[in-house]
Amino acid sequence: MFDVLSTGFRNARLKLQGKAQLNEDNVSEALREVRASLIQADVGIDVIKGFLARVKERTLGSVVAVKGGGMQVTPQDHFINACYEELVELMGPVDTSLDLTGKPSIIMMVGLQGSGKTTTTGKLAKRLLAEGRKPMLVAADIYRPAAVDQLMVLGRKLGLPVFSIKGLDPVKLSKLAVAQARNVGRDVVIIDTAGRLAIDEQLMAELDAIKSTVKPHNILFVVDAMIGQDAVQTARTFDERLSFDGFVLTKLDGDARGGAALSIKAVTGKPVKFLGQGESLDKLEEFRPEGLAQRILGFGDVVGLMHDFEKHVDQASVETDAKKMLSGAFTYEDFVKQLKQVRKLGPMREILSKLPGMGEALRQIPPEALDDRELDRTLAIIHSMTRQERRNPEILSDSRFRRIARGCGRDLADVEALHDRFLQARQMMKGLGGMMGNPAAMQQMQRQMGAMQQGGGMPGFPGMPGMGGFPGMGGDGGGGRPTLSVEEKAARRKKQKQKRKARKKNRK
Repeated sequence: MFDVLSTGFRNARLKLQGKAQLNEDNVSEALREVRASLIQADVGIDVIKGFLARVKERTLGSVVAVKGGGMQVTPQDHFINACYEELVELMGPVDTSLDLTGKPSIIMMVGLQGSGKTTTTGKLAKRLLAEGRKPMLVAADIYRPAAVDQLMVLGRKLGLPVFSIKGLDPVKLSKLAVAQARNVGRDVVIIDTAGRLAIDEQLMAELDAIKSTVKPHNILFVVDAMIGQDAVQTARTFDERLSFDGFVLTKLDGDARGGAALSIKAVTGKPVKFLGQGESLDKLEEFRPEGLAQRILGFGDVVGLMHDFEKHVDQASVETDAKKMLSGAFTYEDFVKQLKQVRKLGPMREILSKLPGMGEALRQIPPEALDDRELDRTLAIIHSMTRQERRNPEILSDSRFRRIARGCGRDLADVEALHDRFLQARQMMKGLGGMMGNPAAMQQMQRQMGAMQQGGGMPGFPGMPGMGGFPGMGGDGGGGRPTLSVEEKAARRKKQKQKRKARKKNRK
């Protein structure tokens, strides 16, 4: 997401590369790149003008090029820092809190049809459930039977009651639902209201009536970020009528523009409270303008990644697994376990985008190298092994490789390549474990890492600068299917044949 915005800021940074100082001319040239990307990302014109003026004022109004402590702040750094601070200010300040003081507390979800209200209702219910609350869901979108059925399915998944009476007016339905929640001890009521394909008076009158009847403690406007400036104008209309408390921006994972995320707070004055990405019920995160600004500028979002990690990964298990990896006793069963843990965090490209410095590297990696379907194909290879083979990779032989290839429907070369990379990775982890208690070796490794950052690429891991083809992560022979020429395929087959002969010779 935000590819267009990221490209504009990257181009602006390149315009200032090597400049000794910032002046009116080179700052204006850099800002032209930013302006073009903001317009392409569908950010409002008034918002763009204000943002650019503030960045320019902040950039030209301060002293640059300060040396000290062995580091230098360059004009380029100063410009990007000004952009970062203005992006954070544009999207903030943030208030992600909900008023849960009522008995029960009432949350009213509003928005146009197709914005993701029902899915977001389920995600919010799961979040509240994890916080120790006892939500009840209310299917008040009686005009779309699929919405009621969808909410019923979500309720069953979460083990939560869903209040629905067929044919009952949404206003009366909401009033009865609140009374029922009070009677059965549910402390939060989330009302999934109806939407339309466009704003009309009938819709707004119904929402007005629900609001005046149940007096919700929170009104959340759910908006599809992919509709750009239309989202901002729709939000303004809803706010004028309902005076909602905040936004939930959905479908950010499918939008390369992301202009609504920058405009919506500036235009309405209401905070973005949550971001929704994907269909999974755990994909609702608190909005952090700092993290979003960092990702737009290509600096990653380590805090956001750590929040995901803490939410999905058992830390005690991670420590045990890490010790096992560093001892060199890593098996295919361990690898499958790690792979499943990583997949809980989201798509591979999204995970890597939150790592500092990976923005530029990701643009150089072909999409197929980080295709999550390749992880499924890698798992298919491993699942075609016997339990004994998964626990003892050393016993794998040519006949076993052929059987595994037939079982998973992959080429023999793919199976052998995965195994070779697995052994390389295991050996590398064992060597790293041996270095942990050797200061001289650690210093040598740090020097090598510094050289890699200068020259790019990790020795023995071609295909991905700095990441490489660890089993299941694409790259050259990493379990993916890289695009090879006829000559490269022939050379690969020859190399695999030589390895098979060498293994046979060693067994004699």
